Amino acid sequence: MAYEFRHARRRSIGFAIGTDGLSVAAPRWVTQRDVDTALRERSGWILRKLTEQDQHAQRMRLARVNWHDGATIPFLGETVVAVLDARATGTILCTNTTAPPGIPRTLHIGLPHTASSEQIRDAVQAWLQRQALRIFEERCRHFAERLSVQVRRLSLSSAQTRWGSANANGSVRLNWRLIHFGMPTIDYVVAHELAHLRHMDHSPKFWDVVRSVVPDYERARAVLNEDVLPVLD
Repeated sequence: MAYEFRHARRRSIGFAIGTDGLSVAAPRWVTQRDVDTALRERSGWILRKLTEQDQHAQRMRLARVNWHDGATIPFLGETVVAVLDARATGTILCTNTTAPPGIPRTLHIGLPHTASSEQIRDAVQAWLQRQALRIFEERCRHFAERLSVQVRRLSLSSAQTRWGSANANGSVRLNWRLIHFGMPTIDYVVAHELAHLRHMDHSPKFWDVVRSVVPDYERARAVLNEDVLPVLD
C-alpha cells in the first residue's frame, strides 16, 4: 500500500485520507515496524476511506459542468438543457407541453453563440440563485408557520462546508446549490435549519421537531450524504 510518510510532533500514529491518497504521520521515536503494524490493524478503515475518496472524486468529475450551448444542469431534481438564444431577454426556463415524457426542459439564455464559458456559467448561476432565493423564501414561510418560529433574515450561502446554518437571533443561511435537488431534499434542509430556532443542538428533541414536519427526513439526508457537496452540519 503506497502512502506518504512524515514525522510530526504528536503522541501516536495518525492516518489521513485526501485527494492524493493515504498519508501517515508519526512521532520521531516510532519505527517502521510500528508503522507497518498500525497499517495492518487499520487496513479495513483505510481501504474503506480510500474507496469513499475515489467515489467522491468520480462524482466530482461527473458533476463538473462543461459550460457551452447544450450543457445540462440539474434543477429541482431534474435536468434542464442550456440553450444560447440571443433573442431571449435574460434567462427563461421553457416547458414544451407537447414533448414526450422524459424530454428535458430548456433554459434559454440571452447570449450569442460566441459567448464564453464564463459568461454562460455566470448567467446560469445567477438564474439558479434567483430561483433558490424565491423557493427558499416560500418554504421558510411554510415551515416557520408550522413550527411557530420566526425567520428574521434569510440569505444565500456558497459555503463549501455546510448546506445551511441558523442563528438564535432568527438569521438563516441556505446553500444556493440546494436548488439542484428535488423539493423533498430542500424541504428537509429548510426544516432542519428552522428546527434549530427551537433547539440549537442536535438533541433527540431537535430531531423530533424535524420529524414533526418532515417524517421521512432520513431519506433526504441520505441523498445529501451521497452528493458531491458537503453534508448538512
